[in-house]
Amino acid sequence: MPTPAPTLLTCALPYANGPLHLGHLVGYIQADIWARARRMRGGTVHFVCADDAHGTPIMLAAEKAGMPAEDFIRAMQEGHERDFAEFGVRFDFYHTTHSAENRELAELIYTRLRDGSHGPKAIARRSIQQLFDPERGMFLPDRYVKGECPHCGAADQYGDNCEVCGKAYAPTDLKHPRSVVSGAVPVLRDSEHYFFELGKFEAFLREWLAGDSAHPAVKAKLGEWLEGGLRDWDISRDAPYFGFPIPDAPGKFFYVWLDAPIGYLASFKALCARDGIDFDQFLGIDSSAEMHHFLGKDIINFHGLFWPAMLHGAGFRAPTALHVNGYLTVNGAKMSKSRGTFVMARTYLESGLDPEALRYYFAVKTGAGVVDLDLNLDDFVARVNADLVGKFVNIASRCARLLAQHFNNRLGVAIWSPEPNLSRVPSDFEASALTALGTCSKRVRDAVPYYEAGEFSKAVTRIMMAADAANEYIAAVQPWNLAKDPSRAADLHVALTIGINMFRSIAIALRPVLPAATRRAAQWLNENADEYSFDRIERFLADHTVNAFEPLMTRIDPKQIEAMVEVSKESLKPEGAAANSNPHPSPLMQLPSNRLGRQETPAKSLLVPRGEGVKASKSAAVPSPQSPVPSPGSNPSPQSPVPSPGHISIEDFAKLDLRVATVTACELVEGSDKLLRFTLDAGELGSRQIFSGIRAAYNAPEKLVGRKVVFIANLAPRKMRFGVSEGMILSAGSGDADLFLLDVDSGAQPGMAVK
Repeated sequence: MPTPAPTLLTCALPYANGPLHLGHLVGYIQADIWARARRMRGGTVHFVCADDAHGTPIMLAAEKAGMPAEDFIRAMQEGHERDFAEFGVRFDFYHTTHSAENRELAELIYTRLRDGSHGPKAIARRSIQQLFDPERGMFLPDRYVKGECPHCGAADQYGDNCEVCGKAYAPTDLKHPRSVVSGAVPVLRDSEHYFFELGKFEAFLREWLAGDSAHPAVKAKLGEWLEGGLRDWDISRDAPYFGFPIPDAPGKFFYVWLDAPIGYLASFKALCARDGIDFDQFLGIDSSAEMHHFLGKDIINFHGLFWPAMLHGAGFRAPTALHVNGYLTVNGAKMSKSRGTFVMARTYLESGLDPEALRYYFAVKTGAGVVDLDLNLDDFVARVNADLVGKFVNIASRCARLLAQHFNNRLGVAIWSPEPNLSRVPSDFEASALTALGTCSKRVRDAVPYYEAGEFSKAVTRIMMAADAANEYIAAVQPWNLAKDPSRAADLHVALTIGINMFRSIAIALRPVLPAATRRAAQWLNENADEYSFDRIERFLADHTVNAFEPLMTRIDPKQIEAMVEVSKESLKPEGAAANSNPHPSPLMQLPSNRLGRQETPAKSLLVPRGEGVKASKSAAVPSPQSPVPSPGSNPSPQSPVPSPGHISIEDFAKLDLRVATVTACELVEGSDKLLRFTLDAGELGSRQIFSGIRAAYNAPEKLVGRKVVFIANLAPRKMRFGVSEGMILSAGSGDADLFLLDVDSGAQPGMAVK
């Protein structure tokens, strides 16, 4: 792959009024993996972020805490930076939006938009009516007013939309309104506000969206908003307000949604000043560098409409691409205090859990599409223990002890080609070893391009297939038995050298996901992990001394998960909320909201068109994953007619989310005479592990690799003795050997919905 262009990479800013939870971490870990992978391809990536530190909620929270707002946000920032570091999220610069750089850039961009110096004049002023709290002497944002819904009459509803009937409205439409801040009855007052005239940039936005700026589902939703007409955007707030004053507008402040994204540029500008980087090289209108934003699906309207238009109007370049992630659910449901699944980052760490276990699981669940990521706690334990300890680390531990005992930790000479000093024909044992090494290396190489595409699930699936190849080789040659025969010492040395080089290639490929574990592996291999790039995957080690081996990772004890859940039940205040990332409701988002401590406006079915997302269903009546399911090689014997189950409604059928998937791995399940373990590439849904009771019909499971199947994607995960099954593969027949996998036409792609 070619070397990437120089890249400025950002993540949506965490709001500085509370600690991080696991839902926050999804986007940051995804961005960090992407950045590390790009660097391993030789690219320059400047990864920046900042605390989003302005707004009414912070002003009020600081007052409640009895401290100046500046001290309050400083303490929050310290906690955020600490948690990011412990989860391996490595920013080149982490700033705050309450900075001199951000104020300078916010004023510059506003002035250019106001004066039209780099495009159309795009700032307008007009008087609006707002609710005012007479006791606190402040205008009330929508979310600081409650009352009775003007549509359905539901009580205790916020000032932007009703959680009962889902309808949107203005805060002035509420019946019997009251201030959330003081409890007073608000009064209407006029105030002059400043607006960004977004509609003047419609042609530019259409042109920008015509490129590769985002996933097709994201662009489709942004296109819908364009077709519906672009409204002017209120970018001002009245005093008292914690933020930056608008130049030449006494008593007016920039709304947080104006200066927050400018915080990306402010953080980068501070990095440029520190490291001597040319700011204009990345932000100039004709820049050949790239600018990528990782963000949650609840704020795509802002990043896909307002932000690029604002940049363009001020004479800066637009983003290269938006990388959009869904929400985090836990055990198939919204994060919940009562269930103990609303887990803070600090709680996870203090439970003794490895942060890289979570990084790996998030990677396993990350595809290219915009779908929610489910942290199934049983599957988390099973997947991490099976993949990272049982497969990856197991390769090294099986070889290290024997290498130390028999060869003083020194690897054998090279038997691979090209090798100028290899003057003899390899033995059959060596030839077999080279074949295994080639199989492993190819699977690792095939994984690498998926990092750039954001399809981390496909990347780690292929890397684990390489780990399978390595373990199969070691199991086949049985070095522990070779060690018992002094006449096989040379073969033993070959086997250990090949096995350790397989492990090394896999460790290099996993470095974007597991940077700390890879560093420990490099220390054992007597190498510098900082020098690990993808082009070193096949630069094998020979005649090289490694260090004493120490355990690289340990298994997760289910009791750690139980303890984490119990602590979360006891200590957390937010109740039953989705793990969304947006602390600032956008005026374009007129949808019902779920709340996470601070007001948020999620985009519920907003991104993924019908057939492209997961439709969760707990009530669909479907058979057990262990029920027998088909046979490729012979014609079925005649069967008795199968009785009809009777009629169902179209609504019942619609509960099933049927998808196409490609089989990437299939193996016998040790300890079961019925089950096969499938690993599926489900496209945008990521990788799925499914246990299917079709062993009697398919006794050569390796022949199923590459085949397309149909499976139920929204079947609740089922914990089994062998792991967690994440769906059901469909087949036809009466059972046992008379079962046949359903096939699809060649044009069907992984992740496509069956309609």
